[in-house]
Amino acid sequence: MSEPTSSLKPVFFTYRGHGEILSKEFHYSQAVRIGNRIEISGQGGWDPSTGAIPSSLTEEIEQAFSNVELTLQAASPDPSKKVTWRQVYSARSFHTPASMTEDGLAAVAAALKKFCGPDHKPILTAVGTPQLALPGMNIEIEVVALVDLNN
Repeated sequence: MSEPTSSLKPVFFTYRGHGEILSKEFHYSQAVRIGNRIEISGQGGWDPSTGAIPSSLTEEIEQAFSNVELTLQAASPDPSKKVTWRQVYSARSFHTPASMTEDGLAAVAAALKKFCGPDHKPILTAVGTPQLALPGMNIEIEVVALVDLNN
């Protein structure tokens, strides 16, 4: 059974704090939900309240993964139900030279295992880039997830 046309209209979301600041400053949304599909814009390892980026690369990577979940939850069709990395089926990560190292990629793999669990393995493309949008950023992650609209 197909969804009604009205449920396929894009609905945009931004989380409070640093998400709202970025949205106002750069004129974009953190996430969009169309039907049962959520796609999020690139999430860095910034503190979601202050925007500060940790000095530790591992902490920055962990925070970027946490910010992905924060953004997914902001776009949840039912705020009482968690949307997590376990609903993510596709991920793209962008890395500066500082994070495109053996240690950096190992930290990404560890975070994927932590946030996805041992049996959920979304597809992933990692892209190296000389620089990311904000000063001090070493990783940015965007994902696509499917959510159950019926439960």
